[in-house]
Amino acid sequence: MAEKKLTPLQQVEADRKAAAAAKANKSSRVFSDEEKATRKERVAKAKDALSRSVGMKGDHVTAGRAALKKYLQNLNEPNQPDDQRFEMLIEAPFKSPPKKRDNNRGF
Repeated sequence: MAEKKLTPLQQVEADRKAAAAAKANKSSRVFSDEEKATRKERVAKAKDALSRSVGMKGDHVTAGRAALKKYLQNLNEPNQPDDQRFEMLIEAPFKSPPKKRDNNRGF
């Protein structure tokens, strides 16, 4: 026998109850001492880069600072950048993009 289709309101209520049940059954993630040290070091580096880039100007600075802020906001997400990407993230506000060359020489 086919299940009865839920109305949108019933679906929203079912989703809300399922989310509440999942939140209640959620086990907290445990970090090892090594992971804690890595996280602490990365946070210190990110905050340092943010504080050093305060007075700088340029489009690359605002984009780099936004990426650093987003990284700090999403620290508890399971998928974190690897070391190479993190170093790129730290250097982003300070590294100006290469200038575009004009092939227009007026000939």
